[in-house]
Amino acid sequence: MKRFCTFANCNQMNFLSMDNITDKTQGLNFLEEIIENDLQNNKYKEIITRFPPEPNGYLHIGHAKSICLNFGLAKKYGGKTNLRFDDTNPVKEDVEYVDSIKEDIKWLGFQWAEENYASDYFEQLYQWACVLIKKGLAYVDDQSLEEIRLNRGTVQTPGKDSPYRNRSVDENLDLFQAMRAGEFADGEKILRAKIDMAHSNMHMRDPLLYRIVHSEHHRTGSKWCIYPMYDYAHGQSDSIENITHSICTLEFDVHRPLYDWFIEQLDIFPSHQYEFARLNLSYTVMSKRKLLQLVKEGFVSGWDDPRMPTISGFRRRGYTPEAIRNFCDNIGVAKRDNLIDYSRLEFALREDLNKRAKRVMAVLNPIKLIIDNYEGEEALEAINNPEDETAGTRQITFSNTLYIERDDFMENPPSKYFRLAIGKEVRLRYAYFVTCTSVEKDEAGNVTAIHCTYDPLSRGGNSPDGRKVKGTIHWVNAKDCIDAEVRLFDRLFTEEVPDKAEEGKTFLDYINKDSLQILRNCKLEKSLSDALHLEKYQFERLGYFLVDYDSKPESIVFNRTCTLKDSWIKQQ
Repeated sequence: MKRFCTFANCNQMNFLSMDNITDKTQGLNFLEEIIENDLQNNKYKEIITRFPPEPNGYLHIGHAKSICLNFGLAKKYGGKTNLRFDDTNPVKEDVEYVDSIKEDIKWLGFQWAEENYASDYFEQLYQWACVLIKKGLAYVDDQSLEEIRLNRGTVQTPGKDSPYRNRSVDENLDLFQAMRAGEFADGEKILRAKIDMAHSNMHMRDPLLYRIVHSEHHRTGSKWCIYPMYDYAHGQSDSIENITHSICTLEFDVHRPLYDWFIEQLDIFPSHQYEFARLNLSYTVMSKRKLLQLVKEGFVSGWDDPRMPTISGFRRRGYTPEAIRNFCDNIGVAKRDNLIDYSRLEFALREDLNKRAKRVMAVLNPIKLIIDNYEGEEALEAINNPEDETAGTRQITFSNTLYIERDDFMENPPSKYFRLAIGKEVRLRYAYFVTCTSVEKDEAGNVTAIHCTYDPLSRGGNSPDGRKVKGTIHWVNAKDCIDAEVRLFDRLFTEEVPDKAEEGKTFLDYINKDSLQILRNCKLEKSLSDALHLEKYQFERLGYFLVDYDSKPESIVFNRTCTLKDSWIKQQ
């Protein structure tokens, strides 16, 4: 995984003018301190950041933090953020990924100032490479990548100069032009910077600038057969766009000297790189290579599988952009790597959905409840969202035949069991008190239906005699409910850090085999018959759910977004 950044204050940001900036830095993260200091010293007239994804996969939650960081800082200080695709590797990149990235950024609530591509700058980058050759700072090497790797040395030992390091400027220019013209095969030659093969920083030991790749590019077609390496293209692309603060994750701190070296040698706009700790989320992998492996080998249904940590996966699962932005805000900006518990992300989600999700009733594992002394049918009033007075109420129907959760009945209950059992009384949500009188069983002795009586004076869940009923259960009317498929998603991995596999194992050995459970006999209240794709609901007592893309009028499908409480700890 390359080059992605994150941010804390992406939510509830205010524009800050020069008149508002003071010497006080209390409450600021270190990046905000740097920017405010730069503005106070009139270093820049405008703050410009960028989000530079490589279009070789779908964005994940780590990128979401980077997006919030770059767009949030620019917004706070009245600047702008560019979207720049680092499309320098045609073998792995695709328009599909470009489109998905733009969709995800917009969904998160951000809009870029300019849409750029590293390929926009291929000619300028080529010309700058020629400048380095003319200054004696770059040369064409005939060594293979394996030979270059072996001759690079180690942290303790210096590298060995390439036997082609001292080619003349004219020869290097001729060879580089021939590389561009397609006269050599892939890997036959490569352009390297000439710095210092004994440098203490391995990235400064004659790094690679250009490699030969005869492959169709998604934007430039077959125009180019040489492509710049990330370390060469990134800083110069920042410079072309006048990026003032190039914010990268911590693993790129050792790349910064090379970033600065190119800018200094070419004497171009001095963009500067800053690093902070990337987002590491428990029970998750965020390597694009590993995520692609999960997709290709069928462990998930695709990049937008609701178990994936991709933004499209979170969207399909039922996450809101507000929840993700709040999560990024709450975890802050750090200078050291740390592991963020997945429960913090779910906490941000529950806080947001609690305010916005409509309450409905659904029964996932149904068993019939027959009220023997009730006749007819009636409409009851149900609250749509107790957290939102404007959400109003809805009508639900009640009859003598209902469905309740099978788990809400126990034939031989333990003490302090407050749900339904023979001789026990419970409150039906929005309806009446009922008392279980008997059960029906099949030949195997399994309970197939529950019989009860109701108290007609307890309508609305209160009894005039003041008796207390501790248990309240939900239900749906068996006479007009709708059938649905419900998919229960859980964490994809069983280990907190699946990347740290035991000897002889890989991250795939920690796949949670129970991460998806499909229930096909669920019963939902009638109001959900016209639910639209991606609409979010709280199934009372069960959790938060979303209408999946696969849902059709004749076969509705819901995804569980999360439970009402963190149940993972109990499972452990």
